[in-house]
Amino acid sequence: MKTTLFKICLLLLLFGSCSRNIDTTGTTTEPLDDNLDGPISRPTSGYGADGTYKVSEIEFSNTEYPGTKVTVFYPTGITSPKPTIFYSHPFGGESKEFNRGLFEFIAKKGYVVVFVPYATNDVSVDHRYLTLWTGFTKAAANYPNIIDTKKVGFMGHSFGGGASIGLAYKAFTENGWGENGRFLFTMAPWYSYQISSDQLANFPSNTKLVSQVYDEDVINDHRLAIDIFKNINIPDSEKDFYYFRSSTVAGYKYVTDHALPNSRSAYDALDYYGIYRILDALMDYSFNNNSAAKNIALGNGSAEQITMPGYKNQLMTPIEITDNPTPKYSQSKYEFKCGSANNPRIANCN
Repeated sequence: MKTTLFKICLLLLLFGSCSRNIDTTGTTTEPLDDNLDGPISRPTSGYGADGTYKVSEIEFSNTEYPGTKVTVFYPTGITSPKPTIFYSHPFGGESKEFNRGLFEFIAKKGYVVVFVPYATNDVSVDHRYLTLWTGFTKAAANYPNIIDTKKVGFMGHSFGGGASIGLAYKAFTENGWGENGRFLFTMAPWYSYQISSDQLANFPSNTKLVSQVYDEDVINDHRLAIDIFKNINIPDSEKDFYYFRSSTVAGYKYVTDHALPNSRSAYDALDYYGIYRILDALMDYSFNNNSAAKNIALGNGSAEQITMPGYKNQLMTPIEITDNPTPKYSQSKYEFKCGSANNPRIANCN
């Protein structure tokens, strides 16, 4: 299901967004159904398990992408601003429904997430970045009673993973966001624009970083993630590079292709244990300085970090963690190669 959904999104790149067209404008949502693929159940306690909050949404006009809305997901009933994650979606993921499961997970844990759609078929990369930046900053300005810019995370997948680096640097250094806690969480990132080598070398060193790549991804060259991970000014103790391999448990294959993370329509134990659990712990460590959370999110290969769940004595493949990542495949495997002339950081491919 995951691979099929992503292929559909690729086909729609030039024709609009990949969306399930569900309208929940102005509503308070109930928890999602446990529509989980595969034999392994979602966590029922600890990191990765759902929080206790219900989820509310606020929307406002997305001025840089007319006809769309910026959405702020937040815990229902909060009386003070909460730490906030600014999410940058992949090509084709212009609808909030594409990753509603992730957004609601964050809000149910007591945090806020801001989702800004940009046009996949936009005129330029720079304008996509401007769309994201404008939506993020307007949300922060419009809802100071909900969004705490002193504790923030930037998270993104694919195009959004690459964009999160430059956007976070700008927010941290120009706006002073994250002074009491900040992190980056990138997944299978595409090219990173608007971030120079000098800026990476001067990146705020108190940032936490989780960088993830997926073994069966044939879209984005892993060298793109490796470049940022190796050159960013974050100490090894505060960053980890995650490598996920597929597993087959009870006849079900947990696929590690470019479609991770996925939408409500198709998610499984990889999403919950490989992404939601790690994000949950990273938020707790970054915002609350919880050492137990660090052992899971940035555990440098701890047993608690790498161990994946199983079913009837069949365990999923453990996560590979390193501070010195190297490519496992040639660039010919990938659609978007590090050595492409479209990569503004092509000099760092070796």
